[in-house]
Amino acid sequence: MKKIFLDIETIPADESSHVVLKDIYESRKSKGKKVADDFDAYLAQTNFDGAFGRILCIGLAVNNEPARILEGDEKDILKKFWEEAETADIFVGHNIFDFDMRFIYQRSIILEVMPSQQDLSFARYRSRPIFDTMYEWSKWNMYNKISLDVLTRAMGIKSPKEGGLDGSKVFDYFKAGKLEEIYEYCKADVDAVRAVYKKMIFDL
Repeated sequence: MKKIFLDIETIPADESSHVVLKDIYESRKSKGKKVADDFDAYLAQTNFDGAFGRILCIGLAVNNEPARILEGDEKDILKKFWEEAETADIFVGHNIFDFDMRFIYQRSIILEVMPSQQDLSFARYRSRPIFDTMYEWSKWNMYNKISLDVLTRAMGIKSPKEGGLDGSKVFDYFKAGKLEEIYEYCKADVDAVRAVYKKMIFDL
């Protein structure tokens, strides 16, 4: 059985989208909808939005192989990911239902990269083909979510956050050119989620 353990790191929208985003921001603000206090803050939030945010890298590991990074041009990252995913049986990650896998699918649509698993089910309340360690831990209790940092510490697994980097700092590291530090952090997330998964299925 081929299992892919994964994690993505994202950054805000490219400058080429700023004009469109500015128009969206002003429109929402004029209609009294809830938006960030200023455009820069609104722009920063696009790293959570698959419509405009970008994938900086995808960390993945197949079964017990070492974690590796898909990096470079975003479209090429997606192509490489779907090539690897074509024969996958299970995708494993933390909060990948609501973020990672959803973001990957959305960016694939935007960038016109055909997913190799077009019929990949996002149906909830099951552990295949997507095994989300966050939801499997809470048994799908939407009000009892747990971070990977907390879960690893509870299980006695090294937390990927121990190095001082977390998702909120990725864009700052990106702007500072600290790509290798981001990649190592992303791989640490993959290693951590694999260790959590093995504990959860009692693969001791």
